[in-house]
Amino acid sequence: METIGIFGGSFNPVHIGHMMLASYLVQWGYVDKLWLTLSPLNPLKEPGGLLPDMKRLAMLTLASKGAPDIDICDIELAMPRPSYTINTLDLLAERNPECRFKLVIGSDNWRIFDQWRQAQRILDEYGVLVYLRPGYPVVNEHVAGMEVVDAPMAHVSSTFIRNAIARGRDMGYFLPQGVYKYILDNKLYRPSK
Repeated sequence: METIGIFGGSFNPVHIGHMMLASYLVQWGYVDKLWLTLSPLNPLKEPGGLLPDMKRLAMLTLASKGAPDIDICDIELAMPRPSYTINTLDLLAERNPECRFKLVIGSDNWRIFDQWRQAQRILDEYGVLVYLRPGYPVVNEHVAGMEVVDAPMAHVSSTFIRNAIARGRDMGYFLPQGVYKYILDNKLYRPSK
């Protein structure tokens, strides 16, 4: 049975850190394939500054083009909002009974994982791969259903990218091929005049 990693996020925008992690998880055998799963709005985050779904989806599509075993999943865009991870995993499992799904989250989210809807069921039925994020060590790493992934870390975030673009910085090396051009062509993340 194929194991699919579900790496959800707002991807506002998708950056090299996301793609490095996705590639690492596939190449080092944590999962057979990884699906970058676009979230319309994280119930635990503020909506301010979030680009429309279709623009973020277009950037994800550009980022994953030609990336072996990395695909896009837009299932949450058609689901009721706010979207809860357990509902996404259940629907994916129902639609793809030949696959096993594992959730991929950062150690920052692991710290608040007990606040997620049906967190224990996610651990029990799907499993969670936790990748380390700068400043968020994993203190409780011996939890059934959870595995810590010691992937290379890139000290880059979507917030950093958005702020840098707003200040006119060149982010060409921080974004996957095609994504920076898309941002420039569409005048995204620029301060409104």
